[in-house]
Amino acid sequence: MTEEAADTRSYLVVLNDEEQYSIWLADRELPLGWRPEGTRGSRAECLAHIGTVWTDMRPLSLRIRMDGAATGGTRATV
Repeated sequence: MTEEAADTRSYLVVLNDEEQYSIWLADRELPLGWRPEGTRGSRAECLAHIGTVWTDMRPLSLRIRMDGAATGGTRATV
C-alpha cells in the first residue's frame, strides 16, 4: 500500500486572493490569506477537483491586467 493510499485524513480545497488553489488538512487552521473553496474529501479527491476547476493558472491580478491590455485598457508592463 502506498503512503498516499494509506492517508485517511480529510482535506479542504483552499483558495487565496489571487484565486490560486491548494489543499490543506481539514483539522488545521488555515494560514492567513487562504479561505475554504467548499470542497472537502481525501487528498486525491481534492486534487482531482482542483484539476477540474483550475483551468487558468495565471494569478487573478495578471489575468485582469492582461484582459485590460487585450481590450485596449491599461497597458500591461513587464
